[in-house]
Amino acid sequence: MAQSVGIKDVARVAGVSVGTVSNVINRPDSVASDTRARVLAAIDRLGYVRSESARQLRAGRSRIMGLLVLDMGNPFFVDVARGAERAAREAGLGVMVCNSAQDPSEEAEYLSLFAEQRVRGVLLTPAEASGRNIESFRRHGIPFVLVDRVAEGTSECSVSVDDVTGGALAVRHLVDAGHRSIAYVSGPPALNQVKDRRTGALQALAEAGLPAGALRELPTERLDVAAGRDAGARLLGLADRPTAAFCANDLLALGVLQAMYAAGVRVPEDIAIVGYDDIEFASAATVPLTSVRQPAVTMGAMAAELLLEETEPASGEPHRHRRVVLQPELVVRGSSLGSR
Repeated sequence: MAQSVGIKDVARVAGVSVGTVSNVINRPDSVASDTRARVLAAIDRLGYVRSESARQLRAGRSRIMGLLVLDMGNPFFVDVARGAERAAREAGLGVMVCNSAQDPSEEAEYLSLFAEQRVRGVLLTPAEASGRNIESFRRHGIPFVLVDRVAEGTSECSVSVDDVTGGALAVRHLVDAGHRSIAYVSGPPALNQVKDRRTGALQALAEAGLPAGALRELPTERLDVAAGRDAGARLLGLADRPTAAFCANDLLALGVLQAMYAAGVRVPEDIAIVGYDDIEFASAATVPLTSVRQPAVTMGAMAAELLLEETEPASGEPHRHRRVVLQPELVVRGSSLGSR
């Protein structure tokens, strides 16, 4: 195995001191141009790459921001990561993206990894509903911002979408189209987003004078297409099948759509479907999907900016934690058009 090139090797080849090489790397304007050119030529010849981890240990500050999301297979979180990465890059930082896969134990492991790596801060969409993982991570003193989650019971910053309003938008749209029995394909019931969207759905029913029983919940263990197909099969098996389905995210909705298509059930003529997130695939589905749009890129960027405000305050004033709540928007497409 080839031995790595160190700063002493560069100094030897360039015929200068280690301190001069360090100045060329960190304070190039302090070194005479001919000496600087000689050192840079040696760096290029040897292929020297400075140790970022060593630099971080000396400075006590990392140039890496952690991002831990529920499911990187969901394009919604890819967009969140895009927004966070853009804001971090503008500040000269990188983003370490990790996927908890909706598993609290994996979430705990990644949070421990972030602590070991001494990251600048963490953007987190929690998978563990009780908050135990957050409490454990807080002991390390590393700042974090909750993403797609209100910071209930904590003082930290958060950036989320008003999911109660989003759930109400979806079901109000279906009620206005004449539907009086609506399935809620919910995902894991313990997730706050799932609960908030259900609360909004029930509010829309109450506004219309309909009973809570008009919403028939079909929980799933995960928030993916396969879980949606399974829920679609269960929906098809109901004796008194609802005429519409509101799904807690677009992947579930696309799975339900696939199940309906495979069974020869027409969308929206036989059943209307509304999703949530408005991922790119929603508009490209066989029947374009009506969805509640979340500003995912904006959410990621704002979360990163809040973290940067905390770790790099612009003034001498102490950082003040904030809760940012963004508003959702209903995007109507072919999967819910038509009335009963």
